[in-house]
Amino acid sequence: MRDFNQAAIIDALKFVLSAGHKPVALHEPHFSGNEWAYVKECLDTGWVSSVGQFVDRFEQQLADYTGVKRVVAVVNGTAALHVCLKLAGVEEGDEVLVPTLTFVATANAVSYCGAVPHFVDSEQATLGLDPYKLDQYLGEIAEIRGNDCLNKKTGRRIKVALPMHTFGHPVDIDPLVEVCRRYKLELVEDAAESLGSYYKGKHTGNWGRISALSFNGNKVITTGGGGAILTNDEELGRQAKHLSNTAKVPHKWSFIHDQIGFNYRMPNINAALGCAQLEQLPNFLKSKRALAQNYRSAFAGIDEINFFTEPEFSKSNYWLNSVLLNKRFANQRDSLLDATNSLGIMTRPVWTLMHKLEIYKSCPRMDSLSVSEDIEQRLINIPSSPYLSGHL
Repeated sequence: MRDFNQAAIIDALKFVLSAGHKPVALHEPHFSGNEWAYVKECLDTGWVSSVGQFVDRFEQQLADYTGVKRVVAVVNGTAALHVCLKLAGVEEGDEVLVPTLTFVATANAVSYCGAVPHFVDSEQATLGLDPYKLDQYLGEIAEIRGNDCLNKKTGRRIKVALPMHTFGHPVDIDPLVEVCRRYKLELVEDAAESLGSYYKGKHTGNWGRISALSFNGNKVITTGGGGAILTNDEELGRQAKHLSNTAKVPHKWSFIHDQIGFNYRMPNINAALGCAQLEQLPNFLKSKRALAQNYRSAFAGIDEINFFTEPEFSKSNYWLNSVLLNKRFANQRDSLLDATNSLGIMTRPVWTLMHKLEIYKSCPRMDSLSVSEDIEQRLINIPSSPYLSGHL
């Protein structure tokens, strides 16, 4: 076996990033539109908190862009997921099927409901939940009683399947929808990373009964902090707005709250930033896809790694670009991470798998999570800011 050629990988990175400024961050926000004007309008009028025109505008712009019927803007993506799960009917003691290859917020939102994350495997082609392996697994451990799916091993109800579109690459949704139908599961999409991504021509977030987006500072567009709830069910959208607004009954002056709600409202000043960012989203996506193509070309002749490309049935936003080390070089991951970060090129591994975290080690999981464990050993995220393509 020949030696690991780390220098070739670093040279390819340097070539692609030549238009950038050192150090090179993993993903930076880009402000070149109406951000200053819209935020200044909030400051000038005093409408900086949870009331103001930009929240309504942002919600409508997102609905128009994604094609969903209703959007509710909230304070962050985790809050959006929490409300999604509550409205999908997740109750204390339920289980929610979660990919072990995900950011911790996915599992945390389940825990906020008093429910239990049940970890399942991902597939290499999408980096997301594997619907075929899940189907086989549920055939072994699940039992249908009436309208409920029960875990025969724990006795708990399995209520929701919660796929996450990893780094913006869509999960194979159609077979997952069929699995959910057969096992009487609600489908909730963690679309936090996938604004601008499409599955078979339709924007992510349209398959789940309710779905969540994130607009953290490192996402494709940002509101500073922020998230959104997406649904094609008008009544569910109304409930999401109500629940995230402390469940306050509208009244001129009286404070009546008809259930335990959450103070998850997005401030107007954050929504103003989001409106300006959404206006630039098409250019961001064009630049990010150009950057992905630059990487693909630069890494084409390097046997040590493979650049991860979008699944054939999808169009990805390429939120975070990724490379996978050849299996025989998996033990070189940390060495490459150390070398690139020492040079001022920020790279990072995928998140620690959920079932390996101390807080979630006791949760139910598939007997084999081998694909996720393999990806964890070999995947490296590389700089993905849209300006790095030189097109902004």
